[in-house]
Amino acid sequence: MRSTTGPPGRIHRLLLRAAALLAAASLVTACGSGGGGSGGGAPADAGGADDGTTLTMWTRAATRPQSEGLVKAYNASHRNRIELTVVPTDDYQAKVGAAAGSRDLPDLFASDVVFVPNYTSSGLFADLTERVDALPFAEHLARSHIKAGTYQGKKYVVPHTLDLSVLFYNKELYRRAGLDPDAPPTTLGEWDRQARAVDALGGGVDGTFFGGNCGGCGVFTWWPSIWAAGEEVLDKDGTEANLASGTAKKVYGTYRGWVEDGIVAPGAREETGTTWTGLFPKGQVGVMPMPSTTLGLMPRDLDLGVAPIPGPDGGASTFVGGDAIGISATSDSPDQAWNFLAWSLGDTAQVEVVAAHKDVVARTDLAANAHSAADPRLVTINKLVARGRTPYAPKFGQTFNDPNGPWLTLMRHAVFGDGASVDRDNEAVTASLAD
Repeated sequence: MRSTTGPPGRIHRLLLRAAALLAAASLVTACGSGGGGSGGGAPADAGGADDGTTLTMWTRAATRPQSEGLVKAYNASHRNRIELTVVPTDDYQAKVGAAAGSRDLPDLFASDVVFVPNYTSSGLFADLTERVDALPFAEHLARSHIKAGTYQGKKYVVPHTLDLSVLFYNKELYRRAGLDPDAPPTTLGEWDRQARAVDALGGGVDGTFFGGNCGGCGVFTWWPSIWAAGEEVLDKDGTEANLASGTAKKVYGTYRGWVEDGIVAPGAREETGTTWTGLFPKGQVGVMPMPSTTLGLMPRDLDLGVAPIPGPDGGASTFVGGDAIGISATSDSPDQAWNFLAWSLGDTAQVEVVAAHKDVVARTDLAANAHSAADPRLVTINKLVARGRTPYAPKFGQTFNDPNGPWLTLMRHAVFGDGASVDRDNEAVTASLAD
């Protein structure tokens, strides 16, 4: 899943080249109230204007299906019309940066939620504070996305697509291993024992798997175990790391034990994230954390369960990834653009478009709906939104997604080495965040 496993080195290089353009984008902030006043001032109609305006919108290829589904449904039921442009994921950051520098952004554009702080601090989005707060379901919106898009006390984005990290486990392998197929792990220790029990089956069966050469995979699936213990991995400003705590070392130690004892399927050391989620669907892995969006892609005959990612001694959490979306600060049609955003978060769009396609809804009050009720696993995933987190860090990409960044170095030393350099590696992560 590209939205959360993180961009390869190419995106990082593009981000660096676009940095100057992003900085220049702060000049467009004063232009954000054109054509109807977007600022924080909500119009009399909190639903915005539906008057036949043509709007432009950009999204990444990684979230194309969800974006196209929402746009198609909106265009079919409104006078306004949205012209959607899907940009290759690897080119998206550079394209937004270039458009910001030339003041040629579309009316609406989505972003991988971990990069939203870069855009809010550069003035690329219009202030939506009063509009968001006026929504009757505002308190039920995915808080992690709202928080990531809040800058200096103002809200700039709303949830667009959500992808959560959850445990997938193979119930048939659990039965064969003498495990209860209805009792997934609730602690890291139970996860360890269950993975080892399944691995003992042999015959090409492995206990677990993870992307060991993929920084994005690590933040997506390892950090929830730390959060589940009640700890933070970063300070509130996203400039200091806490990835060498006792809890964090317990998590690394568990993964290192799987590597040392051969519990993890072959290929983990080299896995960059490109084929990370392709192993479990083959039915030979017992239990592993993966993106929730892969549930709808699983073989129909694979008897699998989903569960929250636990901490060392219990608790549960999830990394809430996906995309957030906002109105560009230079849009001439903010009221019309808001009409789409408000509609996209409403009951009809969330239930009949998002939930109907087995995607995670953006509202916690719709976790149990007509579509998810037919699959208890979807309810489990949807309810996790309220317990999940999206880390905030302006230097997230260079620190955690870059294959040459310090987080991947920490990961590999902690799991494929002896773990002795974690404290020193954590200092390098902090240095990158504060750079």
